[in-house]
Amino acid sequence: MTASETTRLPGVIVDVSALVGRGLRRSVRSVDALITAILLPVLILLAFVYVFGGAIETGTRYLTYVVPGIILICAAFGSASTGVGVNQDMTTGMIARLRSLPVLGSAVLIGHIVASVARNLVSTTIVVAVSLLLGFRPTASVLDWVALVGLLVLFMSGVSALSAAFGLLVTNAEAAGAFSFVVLFLPYVSSTFVPPETMPVFLQGFARHQPMTPLVETIRGLLVDGPVSGSAPAALAWAAGFLVVGVAACGVLFRRRASR
Repeated sequence: MTASETTRLPGVIVDVSALVGRGLRRSVRSVDALITAILLPVLILLAFVYVFGGAIETGTRYLTYVVPGIILICAAFGSASTGVGVNQDMTTGMIARLRSLPVLGSAVLIGHIVASVARNLVSTTIVVAVSLLLGFRPTASVLDWVALVGLLVLFMSGVSALSAAFGLLVTNAEAAGAFSFVVLFLPYVSSTFVPPETMPVFLQGFARHQPMTPLVETIRGLLVDGPVSGSAPAALAWAAGFLVVGVAACGVLFRRRASR
């Protein structure tokens, strides 16, 4: 690291911290978005457990089977909304104002992603608490919980980065919001709600090899002391891949949009 980079480092930390704080304050003030991020996974949980659960055979208690998938849906759906805030900053002049100040340009993207992860950890914790009230009883050890949180943080960061890149790509906030629906659809064609082998043959291959299945199987294994050796490498690879691709795309698209 050069002397100039070393001198600039404290300023970079201040820039990022300020914009992370801004993102968290926006999350708290956006009550409707916060409620949706929490309420939607809870409603999906209640619907599948109490409406469909009695008709679905998974080889175990359905609440135990479905909760890990609901946790993943909560993490994915909340993270996928990051692009809306990024797009609003790009289209309402926020970035233009930052360019006139001695502020690290990419700090605004880092702020959105870090605030998204923090926000979604809170909403995921609430979903877990509701699951416990409904009778879910995890058998995870302390190390299992630590591994679970680490995987979720990596996954949230990756999806948030992809969403931020999508927000930079599209022209308005409404279009940026479409990313959430794409992410919300994937769990339905995975092992989130039913075992893939119960699906039609033409769907089974996609269900087994799309990213949500190894992720939810790893979460399920960590929570209820199941096997994770088969699914964990793929889950980590998908989550890390999301982050690498999202960060790279953000870098390219941000430079392109900011230079206009």
